[in-house]
Amino acid sequence: MNSDASALILEYAKNPPNKGALPNPTFSYHESNRSCGDSMTVHVAVSDERVTGYSFEGDTAIVTTAAAAIFGEAIVGTTLEEILGYTYENVREMIGGDISPKRQMAACLALLATRNGIHEYRKDGKKDDFSDVIE
Repeated sequence: MNSDASALILEYAKNPPNKGALPNPTFSYHESNRSCGDSMTVHVAVSDERVTGYSFEGDTAIVTTAAAAIFGEAIVGTTLEEILGYTYENVREMIGGDISPKRQMAACLALLATRNGIHEYRKDGKKDDFSDVIE
């Protein structure tokens, strides 16, 4: 990870602007990463198939916390369909650099939770796992 990405991760981990409960979310979804023990719930507000608000709560490590906060800011205004197509590459671009292979699942936990929340919200019968977001 380059020094700019590292500084961004540390800043967002210390002061995640969207950590906490979102009032009146359209959907909430809980996801865990068994490999590192992180556990989070994302709260997403939707209007006309676009994200209008996002927050997260949970017991998360530095990379997961920072990536979730950065991801949450980046997806406001995005369509649900676009988010369903997001992968680690999108998260990597959002945070400004590569994450070590051991931490890629941590960086993608909020994305995975959000995608599965969308599936549940749409009642489409789908459920993604890390192999769907990390190629």
